[in-house]
Amino acid sequence: MAASHWLRIGTRGSPLALAQTYETRRLLAKAHGVPEETVEVVVIRTTGDMIQDRALSLAGGKGLFTLELDNAMLEGRIDIAVHSSKDLPTAMPDGICVAGFLPREDVRDVLITAGPTSLAELPHGANVGTASLRRGAQVKRLRPDVRISLLRGNVETRLRKVQAGEYDASLLAFAGLRRLGLADKAACVLNEDDFLPAVGQGAVGITARTHDARTLVALAPILDADTGDAVVAERAFLRILEGSCRTPIAGLARVHGDRVSFKGMILRPDGSEWREISDESARSEALAMGERAGHALRAITPPDFLPTEGPHA
Repeated sequence: MAASHWLRIGTRGSPLALAQTYETRRLLAKAHGVPEETVEVVVIRTTGDMIQDRALSLAGGKGLFTLELDNAMLEGRIDIAVHSSKDLPTAMPDGICVAGFLPREDVRDVLITAGPTSLAELPHGANVGTASLRRGAQVKRLRPDVRISLLRGNVETRLRKVQAGEYDASLLAFAGLRRLGLADKAACVLNEDDFLPAVGQGAVGITARTHDARTLVALAPILDADTGDAVVAERAFLRILEGSCRTPIAGLARVHGDRVSFKGMILRPDGSEWREISDESARSEALAMGERAGHALRAITPPDFLPTEGPHA
């Protein structure tokens, strides 16, 4: 590390990952009164970025977006890594922890089309591109007639393919569009009550070495407690369900003063059947509430909803 760099941030190289990383760098520099240039950004290509021809569930799961960054951190090449929280595995590698989260952006999904302004307006049998089993299942739940096709790639790639007519529609996180200054590309924003988001959606998670006290102290001023308590509940819920990239699972927690509320859902991949759960607790019990909601949903879910084996997410 150059003498002028007091912290090194690891990131994927996509435009969205870089936008999130540069926002983290800006907040760190401001909090510590140092020039942004003293926080080094280290771009690391991950296995998940290189695999574009198949769903992640067929290639090893969400950890494909974090493995190389985790290794760089454990080897001392970076001090922290910035992630979209929904990409973080529920079980972190030994020696690495989720230090916390930036203030959460909009949690909702948006519909991307070249014309229609709602799911209801899509033509019968429309071809909807997505790499997310959750999004595909939720679209099929509301529109069983449409066809779900694999669409991988960064935000710009997916926007371009819909505009070119390769797909009738796609779905993206509103948070990502907003961070990229592309909010106007959304044909409509989907209400979270009808279209529950992914666990962690809209939250930027920062990982660090578990015993790196210096770095954890440096991060503390930029981490958001409300987002942290909400995402802790969501991730606990996902962990109990053994959520993998092969299981459509959604969950959203919200902090209201000293209380936290939660809604979770699991679906069949074809959207033909689903189960929901709601819960609420004291904010101090957010993690336990998430676990409780996971157990309660598992108890009312047919066994064949859940894979017997597969990559954890």
